Amino acid sequence: MPNRLAHETSPYLLQHADNPVDWRPWSDEAFEEARSRGVPVLLSVGYSSCHWCHVMAHESFEDAETAEYLNAHFVSVKVDREERPDVDAVYMEAVQAATGQGGWPMTVFLTPDAQPFYFGTYFPPRPRHGMPSFRQVLEGVRAAWADRRDEVQDVAGKIVRDLAERTGIALGSGAPQPPGAEDLAGALMGLTREFDAVRGGFGGAPKFPPSMALEFLLRHHARTGSEGALQMVQATCEAMARGGIYDQLGGGFARYSVDAEWIVPHFEKMLYDNALLCRVYAHLWRATGSELARRVALETADFLVREMRTEQGGFASALDADSDDGTGRHVEGAYYVWTPEQLREVLGEADAEQAAASFGVTEDGTFDSDIGRCRGGGSSVLQLPDGAPPADAAWLASVRERLLAARERRARPGRDDKIVAAWNGLAIAALAETGAYFDRPDLVEAATEAADLLVRLHMDTGGRLARTSLGGAVGAHAGVLEDYADVAEGFLALSAVSGEGVWVEFAGLLLDTVLHHFAAEDGTLYDTADDAEALIRRPQDPTDNAVPSGWTAAAGALLSYAAVSGSGRHREAAERALGVVRALGARVPRFIGWGLAVAEAQLDGPREVAVVGPDGDPATRALHRAALLGTAPGAVVAVGAPGSDEVPLLAGRGLLEGRPAAYVCRHFTCDAPTADVAALTAGLGG
Repeated sequence: MPNRLAHETSPYLLQHADNPVDWRPWSDEAFEEARSRGVPVLLSVGYSSCHWCHVMAHESFEDAETAEYLNAHFVSVKVDREERPDVDAVYMEAVQAATGQGGWPMTVFLTPDAQPFYFGTYFPPRPRHGMPSFRQVLEGVRAAWADRRDEVQDVAGKIVRDLAERTGIALGSGAPQPPGAEDLAGALMGLTREFDAVRGGFGGAPKFPPSMALEFLLRHHARTGSEGALQMVQATCEAMARGGIYDQLGGGFARYSVDAEWIVPHFEKMLYDNALLCRVYAHLWRATGSELARRVALETADFLVREMRTEQGGFASALDADSDDGTGRHVEGAYYVWTPEQLREVLGEADAEQAAASFGVTEDGTFDSDIGRCRGGGSSVLQLPDGAPPADAAWLASVRERLLAARERRARPGRDDKIVAAWNGLAIAALAETGAYFDRPDLVEAATEAADLLVRLHMDTGGRLARTSLGGAVGAHAGVLEDYADVAEGFLALSAVSGEGVWVEFAGLLLDTVLHHFAAEDGTLYDTADDAEALIRRPQDPTDNAVPSGWTAAAGALLSYAAVSGSGRHREAAERALGVVRALGARVPRFIGWGLAVAEAQLDGPREVAVVGPDGDPATRALHRAALLGTAPGAVVAVGAPGSDEVPLLAGRGLLEGRPAAYVCRHFTCDAPTADVAALTAGLGG
């Protein structure tokens, strides 16, 4: 019989609707029941494509005996971290503070007043590797609650007080100031020290795609000419594109690499990773003309449209890591890995031998699905390893096509069809720009349809956003700061490409909401609105995680909107918000990469480019393309017919001696208008 999750819209919660555990969604009613029964709350947080969430669900939450114990002694609450990032952030901070680490599934025990007192992540069904079993944890928590409740509540109260004391973000005395050139040079040096010069990327295993740091390095190179910054981007992008973290058949990136060499991924594919990386590779091509960057940007964009697009025109959140391996086992990576025998079945003996050499497929293999890590298990993750014999491009394309067709016949990983506003905003920006750079109007159209969906379904007339929707039904949870910031960023990028000023208007509505409901007087920003549900504290984090922090993403969108609209209020808010980047950039550059990228734009201007000319005129199109391909950090572009005032940046701009013209302004000073594409290109670093 379904439990109380059966009427939720989150695919992750619905995965647990048939558990024997009497799950409840996060709600006042759940905590009221805990108070009336006098029992603690088990809070379990995860997401639909989380491998270990599925493992713990199968081992413990589907077990009738465990469920009976939970139902008798706890109120059990299940949360989708992608739907409620505010709940996840607050309790993850407590987990990390108490244990020194975090992750999902996140397991937290709370008092009926939602105060945490015991923490963990995955717990096995039986004790192993020094970890207690989940049943032992439940029995220990129950005993402590029954026998030492006052002590437990004192501990919980202290944890909440400690969290409250950690919330202040120190920006120094006086008005917060954005980073200067010396601050950004210091951040570059910090990244250089952490750079893996042999294998690309930063740090060791597990190794995550450093999308936001790469965007900073590209902008820093554009502003300063630093070859070191560009070389770090090139080396990292090539290593990822040749590695197993990149899907060599279907395009798109997995979540991270379990090793430092980018060989064996954690196979889930997230919308946000692929949107961010699509944009990074497109920008790398824009800076260098790299054919590899062009191929990966387009393949990733095509993956997004082919695999992630929903019937409503938005983009789904994720593809699972696990799928049926053909024997009834649901295992990680089954859809993606290959054995030599499987190659022979599809390609024949001769082509299979060459394909194995090209893609690094060996008899020993590189991946063991039973342990989900880099170790010989007979299956190999496809990669393009250094030293592999060169392959004819036409032959390699044929092999890819044949293998992809064969892979399509395998059981596919599950897809989380939930539309997350923020991540769709990232996808809109990536697809709009990639479509414009490579003359792919179909990609721009896909971006436009996703933007239409967000306006139609997620956004109200007052500029408030809902975070999620599913199947055309909007979710109940309010948007958080990253939703407003990333959607505004996507709308501004789409306007620059399409010339449709309405997207600037929508971005302005969202950013006004940011200023009214998310900003403090001192320039700091909160992750939730001032009228959002009250948690044990109001979350506030300026550092990047898997996506740009809401704080610095908002700074970037505010800066771009100010440049397009001429709004001093939005410019000042952006500069105040960038004060945190000055405080943290040189100390933790890997974790505030988007803020550093925005600071590069602020330091460079950003440059404001208005292209004026008749719609459809080849000269207008040439100037517009040159403007979009300029590498000046964070440059904003508007295009329109003479006399257009739909976008304020175009107001008062006319033709130049009857010809389409481009106007470039920077730091309140404008260059003479030009009709010369080469001059515009040179002036914008194209």
